[in-house]
This record gives sequence, C-alpha cells and structure tokens, in this order.
Amino acid sequence: MAKLRVAGTWSGVLDEVDLENWTVPMLREEVAKRSNVPAGSIKLICAGRMLKDGDGTEKLSELGIKANSKILASRVAVDEGKSLKDAEELNQRLARVKEAVVALSTRHTDGALPLEDFNMEIEDQLGNKLHLPESDRQALMMGLMLHTNGKGLIRKGKFRDALEVLNMAEESFSLCNPKTIELVDNIAMLQMDMVWCYFMLKDIACLSVAGVRLDKARDGFERAHGKDASRLKLLQAGNSSELAVYMRLELLEAVVAYHSGQLEKSRRYLMSAQTKYKRLQVSDEVLSVVMGMGFKENEAKRALRINNQDVERAVDFLVEERARKALKREENLKRQAEILEQKKYGVTPLKKAVDIQLLNGLVSIGFAKELAAEALRRNENDTQKALDDLTNPEINASIQNYIETKNAKRQKQDTDSKIQLLVSMGFDMSAVVAAVQAGGTMEAIMQRLLQQGPLPNPAAAAAQAQAAAQAAAANAEPPADASFSEPRDVEMEDEIADELARTDALSDYDIDVTREGEAINEYLALLDSTGSSSGSASTSG
Repeated sequence: MAKLRVAGTWSGVLDEVDLENWTVPMLREEVAKRSNVPAGSIKLICAGRMLKDGDGTEKLSELGIKANSKILASRVAVDEGKSLKDAEELNQRLARVKEAVVALSTRHTDGALPLEDFNMEIEDQLGNKLHLPESDRQALMMGLMLHTNGKGLIRKGKFRDALEVLNMAEESFSLCNPKTIELVDNIAMLQMDMVWCYFMLKDIACLSVAGVRLDKARDGFERAHGKDASRLKLLQAGNSSELAVYMRLELLEAVVAYHSGQLEKSRRYLMSAQTKYKRLQVSDEVLSVVMGMGFKENEAKRALRINNQDVERAVDFLVEERARKALKREENLKRQAEILEQKKYGVTPLKKAVDIQLLNGLVSIGFAKELAAEALRRNENDTQKALDDLTNPEINASIQNYIETKNAKRQKQDTDSKIQLLVSMGFDMSAVVAAVQAGGTMEAIMQRLLQQGPLPNPAAAAAQAQAAAQAAAANAEPPADASFSEPRDVEMEDEIADELARTDALSDYDIDVTREGEAINEYLALLDSTGSSSGSASTSG
C-alpha cells in the first residue's frame, strides 16, 4: 500500500492506496467522498497531467503515479451544456501550456543556447536578478510562468481555466526548496488568486479549502513582507504598493468568515478592506494633474495609488519607472546581441552556449575572439582548459585550421544561397556564378546580370533553379542551435513569453479594485440584513 498526498478540494493524505489495482475512477471516488462532492465534479492532476478515466482499467502505477505522489484535486461544476469537445480542448491547451513552460524553463535555466533572441531572468521586488540553485531556478521559473498564464486567464474572465493552470503552478512551486521561496510572496499571491477564482465562480463548495489557502496566503505575505508589510515598505521606500493586495485578501477572508457563520469576524475584515478600498480611490483632480505632465491614465493611477495620492511622489515614481524601463531595454538589447554572437560560435558538446563573460576575459589578455570562443566551446566553458589549448602551439594551430575551414564552408554556403536565389529568378546559371564571384552587394550583382541580356525560357530556368537548390543543400551547415531539433509549440511559447514581457516587479500589486468594491458593499449589506433580521426576531420573541 502507498500514500498519496492530496491538495485542493480536500487536503490530506490517502494512507492505503493500492497503486497496482486502483484506477483513476476509484481515486476520484475516494477524493470526492472525502470532499463531500459528487465524483463527476472532481478533476485530478498529477505531475501537470490531467488524470483521465480512459477505459477504466488502467492502474495508477501504469500512469506513473508512485508512493507519495502529489495529487491536485479541483472541483468543476457539472455543466450539461459543456460539450466533451470543449473539455478535450481545455485538456489539450493545458498540456500545451505545460510543455511550453517546461521547454522555456529548460532552455533558460541550464545555460543552453536560447532559440529566442531574449533571455529569462528571475528578479526580486526591486527588479534585481536572483541567483538560485539550478533545480530551484527551473521549478520557480515554471511556477512563475504558469502563474502568469493563470493571471492572464483571470483577466479574461476564464476563472475555471485559470484554476487548472494555477493548480499546475502550485505543483511547480512545491518542487522548490521551501527555504528558497519563503521570503518571496509568489506562493502567497498564488493562494489568493486561486481563492479569487473560487469567489468569482461562486463556488461555495470550496469554502473549507479557501480558508486554508487564505491562511497560507496571510502567513506567506507576513514572511515575505514583514509584520504589517514593514519590510516591503522599507524596500520600496515607503510606497503602499501592497494596499490593493491586502484589501483583496481581507475581502476574501470576510467572505469565507461570512459563509462560515462568523459574522462579526466577517464585518471586521470588511471594514478594514473598505478603508483600504477608499484609500485606493484616485480623484479626478489629482489624476488630471499627473496626466497633464504627459503620463498615461493607467500609469498615473497606479503611481497615485502606490504613493497615497501624493502627486509629487507619484511623478517621481513615474520618472524613476521610465528610467528603469529604459535601462531594462538597453540590457535586453545587449543580451540580444550576446545571444546572436553566441549562436555564431555554436554550442558545446553538452549543448551549452559559449559564456560571453568568460570569452571577454580571454580576449582581454590578448587572444583572438573567434579563437578563444572555439577553445571555450570545446572545453565546456572551462577557462583553464581553454587556456591550456590556446597556449599549446599544436592545439592552437588545429583550432585555427578548424575555424578557417568552418568560415570557408559558411562563405560557400552564403554564395550557394545567393546563386540559388538568383537562378530561381530566371537568370542563367553560368552568368550568375560569374556575377556572384565578382563580388559586391546583391543589388549590384542583379544590376550586372540585368545588363547582360534577356532571361532564359521558364523551363530552363526551373531546371537551373533545381540544380542550384541541390548544390546549396549539399553544402548547408547545420545551425548553431541544431540541438533543439525536436518539435516546438512556438505559438504557445510566444504567448507565454509575451505575457511575461508585459509584467514587472509591481504587476502583482496593480489590481483593478472595482469588483472588490462592489463585493465589499454587497457583503456589508448582507451583514446589515442579517443583523436586522436577528433583531426583529429577538423583539418579537
């Protein structure tokens, strides 16, 4: 018998699970029984993969589930109008998201040469890069990407889909060393976002797990931000960026307390949330002042909220933000140039990129850049071994010979590509070869060819084009990033990367609080109504 850890609609440990005999329907039934909900409303996820019933005979062990595996259980309302096709499309999208996140985090974690012209970095609340152990870095990066994707779905109002992605994010974060992430607030923010989805879905059945998640969120925020957010305020020079986050947290705590019958506790949370909500309201007058200085409405509102409606501090904040973004753009352009340079040098035997910093170190002591890059590439970026090769006359000569041969082959490939293109336009093969060998820009070569007379007939041109293409293919050199020849979901990877590019250190704190304000008033009215009803009943008694 094995133990399985379950989190979600029910949190606990299933002590006696026979992995060799239990099926997914049996596991779902057990989780549903402990959650007091119908089995048909439970979805199970393990290792980022949805557990499907299949034909009902496949055992848990055959699905790769082992002792102490973590199972995430989420509840979905049984919607008769939702077709099986829609459910399958969701499952396929979740699988695509998971695969894209794994691919991106792998390429941007272990020193491999990125296929993209950007590099992903993990930053703290001030935008400083965090240096973490490789295993923690990849797990944290996966969690952050999934969390960002989930928040994007929340903004689109797709709360049920968001929950599925957020569950996967929670699983990824759970792979990190707890000490690595205990001083960041990402886990706390994730817990709160999941409860926000429950709230927006009006899923009262998740009330108990919502309370547990909110407790984790509050504890996590206190560890990361300090008591009363003192550490966060110190880091951010007294800004109140956390106000909207704590307002939403208190609202959700109030909702859970209300539906648990803790009315006074609910009122206390609501009153505190209402106070914060009022502080977050930006008057048209101060907004127009800041916008009059050339700032957009959204950024002006954010700055005023963070700086307690202080116009001067808000403007200073916006100026600093623009300076930071400009610096970030410069760093990104520099990194893009580095990646292009790395692609030129190729990858090491273990498929890593040449380390530009180490390369610059070798160049600074007098070695030719291309020669030093090849020495590092051959030696897995081991500077000492690269130096040994560079200072060994025989090995140095062989490296130079390799570089010359490679460059000659690249030149031949470039020439063949030009010939192929020009022949495909209908120019005579022999004339094209002569024109290309004469040198010059592509425009100059075409001009010379046009001066030589009319184009050959289409049939002859097609035959020449085919011959040129075959010659170019025979001389083609594999790209520097040929190590990534496996299929990629470029569309999904780009979607996730674009979502990340639109976020910054304060994105999580930048919340549109309109819905929260409505909910605060709604639940205060419910409490007032409950109080009136109780009072009337008492009087009549």
